[in-house]
Amino acid sequence: MATTATPNPGGDAPDETLWLNPDEKEAWTGLVSLILLLPGRLESPLQHEAGLTLFEYLTLSHISEAPGRRLRMSELAYLANGSLSRLSNVVKRFEQRGWVERSPDPDDGRYTVAALTDVGYEVVVAAAPTHVRAVRQLVLDQLTATDQQALARIAAKLRVRPVDLA
Repeated sequence: MATTATPNPGGDAPDETLWLNPDEKEAWTGLVSLILLLPGRLESPLQHEAGLTLFEYLTLSHISEAPGRRLRMSELAYLANGSLSRLSNVVKRFEQRGWVERSPDPDDGRYTVAALTDVGYEVVVAAAPTHVRAVRQLVLDQLTATDQQALARIAAKLRVRPVDLA
């Protein structure tokens, strides 16, 4: 749609909405498709082969890649794309399985740190090849090196980082 003014239902003032042009709509629709469909496709093999959801795998993976395999829960929630309450529930289950231990942050006791145990590390190491295969098959193998670089640039521009994690 163009940028023309249209009547505003229920009011006299025209609607000055800047509607998406066809190229913008195609870009937006493509992004929404990726956001909504890709996670399920990445999760399916993880569930089948490792018994993990994508969120659980990302949680373990991010802790495993952190220095000392320790990460603040707030940082982990951001990286795994989940709320602190959702993350807390998942980490509680991981603690019960002996995969993760939580403790106050030694640098600032207001924060909680999640630390991956050796058993938890073994779980994520065992699941990683399944995840990497899915990432390659569903995303990276479909893209040229130039496409991958463009995707990385776009992702960096669109990334939203909470102020307290900046």
